[in-house]
Amino acid sequence: MLYLVNGDCTYNGYGGYTLGQIVSTRLIYPNGSNRPPVPIEVTKQVADDYIEACLVISDSPKASAALSRRCLQNLLLEKAGVKKGDLAIQIQTVLDSQKLPSHLEEDIDAIRNIGNFAAHPNKSKSTGEILEVEPHEAEWNLEVLESLFDFYYVRPEKAKARKAALNTKLMDSGKPQMK
Repeated sequence: MLYLVNGDCTYNGYGGYTLGQIVSTRLIYPNGSNRPPVPIEVTKQVADDYIEACLVISDSPKASAALSRRCLQNLLLEKAGVKKGDLAIQIQTVLDSQKLPSHLEEDIDAIRNIGNFAAHPNKSKSTGEILEVEPHEAEWNLEVLESLFDFYYVRPEKAKARKAALNTKLMDSGKPQMK
């Protein structure tokens, strides 16, 4: 357990410090996340951005949203076959391919838009105030990324393993392998 102690402290001349009057004491909790772990199939670069987005969300939804946006861009470069460049164009390329399930098509652009609120000072037309990233928006980004992990990394690996097992069984029985 760690405590953060606020108070007077003086050097004692022997390489140590003497604590004087304590103003406040607070228990320090380790930085953690309540999100599910990253599937092992996800590459390190994408996983690292996701993990960091999860770790900072309670301290800064804005930072989490920016990291989620970066995570999405790297994921699309790795798995969706998009070219480097503007994320909006990359997302449109993925949408035009019509390979994503409809629920992901509807949510994927949210990461870009929420990430833009994190990266650029957008003002409200009605109040003139800078629009901040809300915690529930940053959480939404993480949920979408988790669904994309399942679609692009987990399900293809499961299908590949199942097909390999069936092909082994088919070969053993003298039947032709799956196409």
